[in-house]
Formats: sequence, C-alpha cells, structure tokens
Amino acid sequence: MNDDAQILIARLLTHQTLRRDDKMVKRALSDDTFRAEVDKRLLETGLKLIDNVYADHVTLALHRNVEPKIFGAKDVWQNNNFGLTRDGVALLVVLWAQIILPKRQRQETHQAVNDEQSDMFDKDNPIMRAEDASTGISYTALLADFGEKLGKKTRMDMNLGQLSKLGFIERRGDVILEGPLLDLLMDTDLLKERIINGALADVFKRAPLSVARRVASDAAAAAANDSESVVADPVAAAADGTDPQA
Repeated sequence: MNDDAQILIARLLTHQTLRRDDKMVKRALSDDTFRAEVDKRLLETGLKLIDNVYADHVTLALHRNVEPKIFGAKDVWQNNNFGLTRDGVALLVVLWAQIILPKRQRQETHQAVNDEQSDMFDKDNPIMRAEDASTGISYTALLADFGEKLGKKTRMDMNLGQLSKLGFIERRGDVILEGPLLDLLMDTDLLKERIINGALADVFKRAPLSVARRVASDAAAAAANDSESVVADPVAAAADGTDPQA
C-alpha cells in the first residue's frame, strides 16, 4: 500500500528534482516526523534528500558513507557519476562560481536582480527564491573568457549541452541560466574551502563581479587538474538514463 513517504521518494527518483513549493516537499521540509520517515527509507538504500534554502528545488544523492563503494577508493576515485570529463567538471565549477556566488550574495542581502537598492529593514525576511535572485551569464562572454582553458568552442559546446541535459544549466539564446541542480549537487563546503576560503580569500575584498570572474578563472584551472569530487555524490542522473557509475 502506497504512503506519502513512498510516493515522495518515487516522484524524486522519477522526476530528478521537485520544487520546494511542491505540497509534499513542503511537508518534508516542515514536518519533522514525516522527514524522519523519508530520511530513514532513503538511508536504507544509501540515499539522502538534498535541499538548501538558496535553491528552488530538492533532489536525491548518494549518502556519504556509501560513496567509497560506488566511486571507488581514493586512489581510483571517480570525480563524478555523470560521465563528465575533466574539462566538463571545470566548466561546471566555472558556471557555479559565475552564477551561484552572485546569486547567494543577492539572497543574503535580500536584493532581487532588478533592485537598485536594498531595504535596510528587511534583514529578517526569508531568503528570496532563486528565480528572483538568479541571473544568467553570456555564452559569448564565457567563451571569450574561458574558451582557451576549457577546450575551445567545440568542447565547450559539447559540455554545455551535457550540463543542460543533466539539469545543471538552462540555455536561452545567448544566456546560460541556473538549472535545478546547479545549487544542489555542487559540494559547496569543498568548493568554499578550496576556492573561497583558501588562496582566493583576499579576492573577496573586491567587487562581486570581479570576484566571480577571478574565482571562476582559478576554479577552471583547479578543477581541470583535480581528480577529487566537486559534485556532491549525485544519483539523479539515473532519471534521464545516465549511467550512475559512469
């Protein structure tokens, strides 16, 4: 007999992501008893619910304690299970730095994309939705800034197509926008430690745009040479036919 926890998990496995304002998702995020039941059932299969207040969607991922059995030991560690090449992972980190970092700043300061000034009394307001704070980046500018580092136009176009198919980004003409998974499956703690709080700590004294560009540039070089995971143990690729161990 079906129950709500079973149905929610089945929907997530089928659809890859669900919006935070979905009725059953809202219940999982607000009802501790229901969330405990969902987490228990997911844990039994090595999965966990992924959500954060900065994203408009939720998804599923592998639980940390089963990662070594899926990705291998550290000497043969796979950096992702989406079949992304190193330049694909590097491009993903660049997009995260250029799209998500500025979005997070807007959300934390309660400043929508079109706002010219912030309200000094709105600090206690809920964090705004990603769709109200997120803005895209120009494909033309991305190619000009990072094309040489990321395989030039042919490779970049191929990787952008794959990232779009997987749900990390959306393409609208020349503009590349945040997809449902970009702010969910990136290992933000790892990225912050290596990119934001490490060698680039001094960069964050500069203007947001220059910060994003500098972070993205360093991220491209770092990710292209780093074999460790920067993607948070994703399993949602199985929903669209991607081999979860590729």
